[in-house]
Amino acid sequence: MSGVENQPDPYLWLEEVTGDRPLEWARAHNEVVVERFATSDRFSELEHRILEMLDTDTRIPYPTRRAGWLYNFWRDAEHPKGLWRRTTLDEYRNANPRWEVLIDLDALAAAEEENWVWGGAAVLRPEQSLALISLSRGGADAKVVREFDMTTKRFRDPADGGFHLPEAKSQIRWIDADTVYVGTDFGPGSLTDSGYARIAKRWKRGTPLSQAQTVFEGEQGDVLVSAGYDRTPGYERHYIGRATDFFNESVYLLESDGSLRHIDVPSDASESWYKDWLLVRLKSPWEVGGNSYPAGALLAIDLEEFLAGARDFEVVFTPDAHTSLHGYGWTENYLILITLEDVQTKLYVVKPGEKRAGRTAGWTREPLADTPPMATTNVMNLDPLEGGDEFMLTTSGFTTPATLLASSVGGSTELLKQEPAFFDAAGIETEQFFARSDDGTMVPYFVIRHRDRKGAPGPTVMSGYGGFEVSRTPAYSGASGMGWLERGGTWVMTNIRGGGEYGPQWHTQVQKANRHKVYEDFAAIARDLVERGITTAPQLGAVGGSNGGLLMGVMLTRYPELFGAIVCQVPLLDMKRYHLLLAGASWMAEYGDPDKPEEWEYIGKYSPYQNVRADATYPPILLTTSTRDDRVHPGHARKMAALLEEQGHTVWYHENIEGGHGGAADNKQMAFQAALIYEFFTQLLMER
Repeated sequence: MSGVENQPDPYLWLEEVTGDRPLEWARAHNEVVVERFATSDRFSELEHRILEMLDTDTRIPYPTRRAGWLYNFWRDAEHPKGLWRRTTLDEYRNANPRWEVLIDLDALAAAEEENWVWGGAAVLRPEQSLALISLSRGGADAKVVREFDMTTKRFRDPADGGFHLPEAKSQIRWIDADTVYVGTDFGPGSLTDSGYARIAKRWKRGTPLSQAQTVFEGEQGDVLVSAGYDRTPGYERHYIGRATDFFNESVYLLESDGSLRHIDVPSDASESWYKDWLLVRLKSPWEVGGNSYPAGALLAIDLEEFLAGARDFEVVFTPDAHTSLHGYGWTENYLILITLEDVQTKLYVVKPGEKRAGRTAGWTREPLADTPPMATTNVMNLDPLEGGDEFMLTTSGFTTPATLLASSVGGSTELLKQEPAFFDAAGIETEQFFARSDDGTMVPYFVIRHRDRKGAPGPTVMSGYGGFEVSRTPAYSGASGMGWLERGGTWVMTNIRGGGEYGPQWHTQVQKANRHKVYEDFAAIARDLVERGITTAPQLGAVGGSNGGLLMGVMLTRYPELFGAIVCQVPLLDMKRYHLLLAGASWMAEYGDPDKPEEWEYIGKYSPYQNVRADATYPPILLTTSTRDDRVHPGHARKMAALLEEQGHTVWYHENIEGGHGGAADNKQMAFQAALIYEFFTQLLMER
C-alpha cells in the first residue's frame, strides 16, 4: 500500500467542504481542466448540442399521475431551474398541451435570493389542494420542506400554520390535511450515525415542531426511521419502518392505541401491501410454514391471515438462471410484473386468485405486452387508489429514442409521446456478449457500435456500477450518441455483479469480503473486449460514478494495464474513512466496517486511496465531483487527485461548486459535464 496507509493523511484538509483553502485548490484545478478540454470549437459545439437536447420541448415531459391530474417538473432554456406544472390526460394527448404552472422555480430563487434546486413534491390526496415541496440549496440531499397551497399558488406561512422544515435530510408524509408524519433533525441525538432521522413523530398543524408526538424511536446505529400512511379506501393503515442497515428493515403496522404489529418477514425482504394482499419479495432463501422459497421469489398472502399466523404463501414469481424480477405494481384489479431475461425486459399481468376453503389459490399469469429486444420497457403511473386498470409504458434502447404509451389491462394501447432522434444512429447496432470472470461466472455486457467498426479494434468506452442491487438496462442516451458514437467510438454497458440484473443473489454474493468479484467482473469484460478484437488496451476507456467511481478507482490502482483513460465521477475512494463522511455509515452493509481489523483486511486490499503507488504506471484519469454533494463527500475525489498529482501521475480534476450527488444542478451544468467527459475520451483515446 502507499504511504497514506501507515502515516497521518496529509490531505485531510481537503475534507473541509467549503473551506477557503480547499475551494481555492479546486478552482485552480478547474482552470487547468477548462483550458485543456473545454476551449475548443469541438467542445463548444458538443456542449451546445447536448444543451439543446436537454432544453428542447420535443423531449417527453414524463408525468406523475394523480387521479385526474398529470404532474411534471420541466427545465428548458427559458426556465433553467424549472417549472412544476400539471395538466389533464386529455390535454396531455395534444402535441402542445397547455400546462398550469404551479411553481416557477427560477422566479422563486430570484425573489428569495437562493440557489434553489427542485427536490420533489408530495401532493395531498385525494384533494390535491396542498403539497409538501422539497427544495435544496445547490442540489444537496439535505432539503428545506415547505407547504404549498395549490389553489392560491403560494407557500403557506409557518406563522399561519403552514408546515415548514429547515434544511435537513428529512422524511415527511401526509396523514390528512392537518397532520403529517415527520422525521428530521429535532436537535442533539435525533439523527442516526448516517445523518438521517432516528425518530418519527406525528405533527399537527398549528403546533410547534417541538411538540410533535413521538411514535417511534430507533437506535443511533440504525440508518433511518420513517412513518407513513396508506390511504387506500377501506384499508387505511399507519406504518413504521426501521432500517437497521442499508439492506435490512423491520416494518410495523401502527395501531390506534400506539401498539405495533410486526410484519414478521425476513428483514432483508421487500414487503408491501395492497388491500387484502401482502407481497413479499425475498432477497435470501426463506424456510417457513414447511416450505422453502428461493431468493428472488415474490410471494403473496392475505395480510390479516398472515398477521394471525398463516404462512401458506402463493408463489407469484420464481426466478431462474436467466430471469429475475425487476419490478412490480398494482392496478385496481391486477398485479403487473416487470422481469429481466438476460437483462432484457418482459412484462406480465397477474390476476389474484380467489379464496377457496379458507385459502387463496389460482393466481394466473400471462404476458402483458410485447417488448422489443435490446431495449428496456418500464411500467409507470399505476394508480390503484383512483380505480381502473390503466398504466403507462415507456420504452427505449441504446439507439431507439423513448416512446410513451397509455394502456390498460385487457384494453388497447395508445401512443402518447415519442422523442425524436438526437444523434445519427444509422448503421449503429447493439450486441450482447458474455465474459468469463475469474471464478467462472459468465457476466453479460452490451456493445453499441457502427457496423463498419466490426473487424477492427477501435476507441471504446465501458461503463459500470456494480453495487446496491442497482440494475443497468438498455436506454437511449443522446449525449453518448453525439459525443462518442457519432465520432466512431464504441460504447459498452456492463452488467457486473453487485447489481440486480439476475436477482438479489447477483448482488449479495459480492458484498463485503467478496467485493473483489465486482472488480474481477469488470476487468474480465475489459480483457474480453480486447480478445474479441473490439478494442485494444490503449484505446479502452472506463467511466463510472458514485459506487461506480469506486469501481474506477480500483481499475486505476489494480488493473491499470487494461485501460488507456479513466473518468471517475463523484466517487468513493478513501475506504478507510468513508463511513465517517456524510452518509457513508449507511453503506457499511455493502462494503464492511473499516474500523474492524478483520473487515479492513479485505477493504484495504482494494481501497484506491490507500493503494496508490508512486512507482506504478497509471492511465490518465479525470476526477469529477461536486462541492454540494452531501451524499458522497467531495473529499474522496479531492484527496485522490492531490495524492496522484504529488506522485507525478497524469490526473485532471474538476469540481462543480454546486450540483449535489448528480454533479449538476441544471441543464447547462449537465451539458458541460457530459461534453467534458466525451472530449476527454476523444483526446485520450482517439487522438493520441
